[in-house]
Amino acid sequence: MGKRNWKTTGAILVALALFVAACGGAEPSGTTASADTGASDTTATSAAEVPEVVIGAQDFGESAILGEIYGQVLVDSGYSVSQQALGGFRDIQMGAFEGDDINFAPEYAASMLEFINGPDVAEATGDAAETTEILQGYLDDLGLVAFTPSDAIDTNAFVVTQETSEELGLTSLSDLAGDEGQITLGGPPDCETNPFCMPGLQDVYGVDLSASFRSLDAGAVTVQALEAGEINVAVLFSTNGVIAEQGWVLLEDDQNMLAADNVVPVVSSELAEAGGEDFRSIVDEVSAALTTEALTEMNRLFDIERQDADAIATDWLTENGLVEG
Repeated sequence: MGKRNWKTTGAILVALALFVAACGGAEPSGTTASADTGASDTTATSAAEVPEVVIGAQDFGESAILGEIYGQVLVDSGYSVSQQALGGFRDIQMGAFEGDDINFAPEYAASMLEFINGPDVAEATGDAAETTEILQGYLDDLGLVAFTPSDAIDTNAFVVTQETSEELGLTSLSDLAGDEGQITLGGPPDCETNPFCMPGLQDVYGVDLSASFRSLDAGAVTVQALEAGEINVAVLFSTNGVIAEQGWVLLEDDQNMLAADNVVPVVSSELAEAGGEDFRSIVDEVSAALTTEALTEMNRLFDIERQDADAIATDWLTENGLVEG
């Protein structure tokens, strides 16, 4: 898979389609959103002097929701903002940064680090601040800046149904030890080599599931297999809305195997410098309010309830007092 938690190889180029962040009312396609928030003349002038914020969102719901969340807050603060839809691979996003097609993207600390640092280099840790600091060392050479990571984390998750949890006594990854003969694991193909999947289970927990692993995906196919009982442990993203919808159990990573894939805004150095502390404080305030639970619920609304990303973002921002209702 290529959206965030698993390394992507090869550059895949697709046409980039422009769309605009909606905030309250819809803007005509191809226009730039802006807002008069009644802020002081100094704040409005400062925002007006900042280049247009062009947010790149990859083609999965969570990325679109995060793009809307950050974009709508910035619009509400007087900044000019537009959204640019990207394909589902990080190669495309990095190319868009390099070509100045975007200057802001909601990212994931560990996954971006392990993408940039090259194959067979494992530097991400379970600490968000430490992982982001290592990431910044690479971003410096790319003219990019990582802002403060959020507490919201979307990482690999090992999921079981409530029935399986009760039947096998599974609540944590440590509980898998000794039950290998009863476990059938399903997930994306590179789970076999990803250090935060099967190799991590073996190295950290002493659990070897190679004999029973089924190569599927990290989304719909794996969900269906878990529902049908074809597997009884699934590798999904921790904020997958289906987990909340079905009442499934996330096995606790009680020995901290999983890397810190916390949501972290990444912006161009030019935008960071132009925006200064005012811009950064607005973005950081949003990040500070985000939680894994909130992100999971927003994904449920997008994936299950079929609500639009812009509406989901507006409701969450309003509920958290980040924009006026």
